Amino acid sequence: QVQLVESGGGLVQPGGSLRLSCAASGNIFSIYVMGWYRQRPGKQRELVAAITSSGGTNYADSLKGRFTISRDNAKNTVYLQMNSLKPEDTAVYYCNADRVVTTALKSIYNSWGQGTQVTVSS
Repeated sequence: QVQLVESGGGLVQPGGSLRLSCAASGNIFSIYVMGWYRQRPGKQRELVAAITSSGGTNYADSLKGRFTISRDNAKNTVYLQMNSLKPEDTAVYYCNADRVVTTALKSIYNSWGQGTQVTVSS
């Protein structure tokens, strides 16, 4: 079992910044991919960014240059730095961990956090 806890969401004015954090806990040996998804009102959940354990990254094309994903493997934590926020970035942001290997060498796929609300509004 893997638990993912997000933090850092909130209300921010257009043009502002926020940094989201997501800490994974459980009997974790390694996590291959950690990422952020978002679900905007009335829309389907979509990829924001993902990062592998070796640092390879993948971003939604529309967010490149404004959002930066990073991770601390020792802390099993992934971060999302969001700059120049726009009202259309308003969404619930979800943390994802895929291909988690536990200390019992069991593989767990596609774990999700509860989500954190980000609202961009003046």
